[in-house]
Amino acid sequence: MRRIYLDNNATTPLAPEVFEAMKPYLASDYGNASSIHWFGQNVKAAVETAREQVARLLGARAREIVLTSGGTEADNLAIFGILGAARQKEKHIITSSIEHHAVMNAGKALEQQGVEVTYLRVGSEGIVDPDDVGRAIRPETVLISIMHANNEIGTIQPVPEIARIAAEHDIYFHTDAVQSAGKIPLNVEELGVDLLSLSAHKIHGPQGVGALYVRRGTPLRPLLYGGHHERDRRAGTENVAGAVGFGKAAEMAANPAAGEIEGVARLRDQLESGILANVPQVRINGDPQRRLPSTSNLEFSYVEGEGFVIAMDLKGVACSTGAACSSGSLEPSHVMSAIRKTADQARSSIRFSLSRFNTMEDIQHTLEILPGVVEHLRSLSPRYKKPVAV
Repeated sequence: MRRIYLDNNATTPLAPEVFEAMKPYLASDYGNASSIHWFGQNVKAAVETAREQVARLLGARAREIVLTSGGTEADNLAIFGILGAARQKEKHIITSSIEHHAVMNAGKALEQQGVEVTYLRVGSEGIVDPDDVGRAIRPETVLISIMHANNEIGTIQPVPEIARIAAEHDIYFHTDAVQSAGKIPLNVEELGVDLLSLSAHKIHGPQGVGALYVRRGTPLRPLLYGGHHERDRRAGTENVAGAVGFGKAAEMAANPAAGEIEGVARLRDQLESGILANVPQVRINGDPQRRLPSTSNLEFSYVEGEGFVIAMDLKGVACSTGAACSSGSLEPSHVMSAIRKTADQARSSIRFSLSRFNTMEDIQHTLEILPGVVEHLRSLSPRYKKPVAV
């Protein structure tokens, strides 16, 4: 059976070039980067090269990059690190109602510790209004955390505008760029952020490694205590092979092949136009313009999402109903609820996410399969009435 992978927002396939770069550090080039002998210094140099490659992807300095175990740890380090370093007794943070669970659940944990958290509402297209951010600021606000691009619907937030508001009030600003870093051009100076999270496995790097950009001079209390790794910001022996793979993936993302980003967008648009032309009662979720080139989230009325994913998988096509970390949850997606979708609409929404490894043949094959799957699933719904041909 031909297998087509359209779930790249969950994770991406490891690029062959990344695997080749990692191989020596999984076998022959071993050592602890904190050791002063040749073995240790050899791998330390590899880690520092990787740090520089990640920094260049963001237009940052290498010393501003803290290597982590992934995007979740980077988000947590940013949020708990800033809150832990803040001296005032009363603390308040601002975030949005569509954040990744790494931020949402961090906020809930902080609330249990007595920290006040404001979860800003978004419009029906999933965009945060910068004016709402300004209105939510209080004297005790110490951090604003708004994601750069949403993992379910791909909407890109007005981060530079929000960053300016944060700077005007002398408040630290963090953005979760796990879905956008390496997929669209990013520069931390242009964004104006103090902290930014990213992850290797979203850009054809290995799983289990990520990074937090921390602007020079930003105070940060570590989550982990131990040795003096990562300039005392994140204790623990480095994942050398993972870091090297991350560095190579970042280098490739910073220098994409000509037309690569546009090519992914064309594939997404071809998929969407083919679905909309051949399947009735389908809507695009989110902002059709201000979104990642790789992401399409569609609502198929009268289709149960989990059943759709299973049926498509049985025919060789992988997609999803939303965030991979929410798989198995009986509750509708919090992102869909935030953009005013009913529970039925949320459960009828499917995410297709593409990468540079997808082809037009993948899209054409998917379009051959999908209408029949939708029609079969709708035939099982007692509420669905097939449109009468005119």
